[in-house]
Amino acid sequence: MRVFPWGFWLLCVASAPARGDSGSKARSCAEVRQLYGAKGFSLSGVPQAEISGEHLRICPQGYTCCTSEMEENFANKSRSEFEAMIKEAGRSVQATLTAQHRSFDSYFQDLLNKSEKALYDAFPSLYGELYTQNAKVFKDLYSELRRYYRSSNINLEEALNEFWTRLLERLFKQLNPQYHITDEYLDCMVKHAEQHKPFGEVPRELKLKATRAFIAARSYAQGFLVGSDVVRKVSQVSLSQECTRAIMKLTYCPHCRGMASVRPCTNYCLNVVKGCLANQADLSTEWKYLMDSLMGVADRIDGPYNVDTVIGTIHMRIAEAISNLQENKDSITSKVFQGCGNPKINTKGSSSEDKKRRGKVTLEAKSSAQALEMLVLDAKGNLTALKTYWITLPSSLCSKKVMASSVSDDKCWNGMTKGSYLPEVMGDGLANQINNPEVEVDITKPDMTIRQQIMQLKIMTNRLGNANIGNDVDFQDTSDDMSGSGSGDSCPDDVCGKRLSKSPSTRQPETHAIPKQSGHGVNGASSRSLPSASLLLLLLLSVAAVAPQHWWR
Repeated sequence: MRVFPWGFWLLCVASAPARGDSGSKARSCAEVRQLYGAKGFSLSGVPQAEISGEHLRICPQGYTCCTSEMEENFANKSRSEFEAMIKEAGRSVQATLTAQHRSFDSYFQDLLNKSEKALYDAFPSLYGELYTQNAKVFKDLYSELRRYYRSSNINLEEALNEFWTRLLERLFKQLNPQYHITDEYLDCMVKHAEQHKPFGEVPRELKLKATRAFIAARSYAQGFLVGSDVVRKVSQVSLSQECTRAIMKLTYCPHCRGMASVRPCTNYCLNVVKGCLANQADLSTEWKYLMDSLMGVADRIDGPYNVDTVIGTIHMRIAEAISNLQENKDSITSKVFQGCGNPKINTKGSSSEDKKRRGKVTLEAKSSAQALEMLVLDAKGNLTALKTYWITLPSSLCSKKVMASSVSDDKCWNGMTKGSYLPEVMGDGLANQINNPEVEVDITKPDMTIRQQIMQLKIMTNRLGNANIGNDVDFQDTSDDMSGSGSGDSCPDDVCGKRLSKSPSTRQPETHAIPKQSGHGVNGASSRSLPSASLLLLLLLSVAAVAPQHWWR
C-alpha cells in the first residue's frame, strides 16, 4: 500500500503542465507584451497572463504567452530579421571587395592616364608633325587599352598590332614625302615590316609585357566584382519554411515560454543556422579557390608582370620605337624599296618632312611601385580573412547576432525549455545536414541560385588561373575542346580541365559536398579523357531506343 502514494504523486507531477518556474500561479505576460508591441504589432488579444498552449504549431505546447496569431507574426518577424542578418553580413564582405576593386581600379587608371598625359605633353616637342598629324592614332591606342581593361570584347594583341601598323603607314609616308605612296604600296610595306623591324624590338616586347599586365589587371579587377556580386545574390536567397520554423523556435519561442532572459544554447543555434545555410556553405570550396587565385594574380601584378613599370612606361616605349624608325630611316626605306619596288616621285612636292633631327629620347616615368606594393599587401590581408567566410558565417551569426549563450550547462534554451543541449553539431554544407535534428533539409534539392553562383566562382577562378600564366581566356580557341584528337596537348592540363565548366549545361547540379576540381590538387586526367567506347555505345543504344517512339508519334 505504500507504493500507491508514490505512484499517485509521480502521476500528478507527470501530468502537470510544464512551467518556467515552480509557482502554481499563472505568470504575467508583461515582457512578451512589451516585446510584441516593440516589434510593431497590436497588443489587442495578447494575453495578460499565461494560457494553455495546445494551439501552438512551432513552439512547445506548454503554458504560453503567445496566441496562434502571435506565433505566426513572430515567425514572420524572425524570418525577416534573420534574412536581414545575412544581408548585413554580406554587405560587409561586399564593401571589403568593392573597396579593394576601387583602390586597384583607381591606381591602374591613374597609371594609364599619367602615361597618356606624358605622351601628349612630350611628343609635340619631340616629334613635331610626326606626332601632331597622327595624334588620333595615339589617342585611339589608349582608348582601346581602356576598353579592354573595362572588359569590352577586344583582342588586345590585335589592337596593339593595329596600332603599330597604322603608325608605321603614316610615319613612313611622312618621312618620305618626296614619293607618291599608295595604299597598295603601304600594304606591301606592312607585309615586310616583321622582317625589317622598323620599330626595332619594341612592338614585340611591348605586346608580350603589356598583354600579360593588362590580362592580369583586368582579371584581378573583375575577380573582386564577381566575388562581391556572388555575395549579394546569395544573400538574397529566401529561407525555406523549415528554416523559418527553426529560427522562430530558436529566437522567439523562449519569449512565448516566459524565458525571455534565457539565451539559446550555442550548439543548438549552430545546428539551426547550419541547417538554414546549408546551401550557402557549399560555396566555401570555390570561394576559397577564388580568394587564392586573386592573391596569386596579385603576386604577379606586383612581381613578374610588373604592372607599374609596363603600364606606366607605354609612352616611353612608343617614343623609343619612333626614334628607332627615325634613326634607321634610310636603311629601312632602302629595304622597303627592294621588296616593294620604287614608288613614283611625288610631283606635288611636300614640305611636311620633319627636318629637325630629334635627339635621344629622355622621357622619364615616375614610379608608383610602392603604392602598388601597399595595395597588394592590403588586398592579400583582406582576401585571407575572407577565405573562410561561408563556413564561419553560422558561428558568427550565433555569437554576434543571435547572442547564443556562452555557457554549456543546463542554463540555456535548447528549443524546448531551459536546460542542456545534447545533439552533436552538424558539419558544413548540404550533404552534412541529412541528420540535422533542428532543420529538415532535403539534401537532394540544392538551391539553384546558389549552384549558379558556384559556377560563376569557377568561371572567374578559371579566368584568374589563365591570367596567372599570361593567357586571355576570352580569346582562346575553344575549337580544340571538340577536336577529338585525344593528344591532350592543345592546352595546359589545368586550363583544359576547367574550360568545360564554363557552360552550366555541361554539369549536373551537385547534391553533395563539392569535390575538388581539376587544377586544385586533384589529378586532372579524367577531366581531359575522351568518352570511352562503352559510353558511346550506351549513347547509340539510347538514341535507337528513343527513335522508334518518335516515329510512331
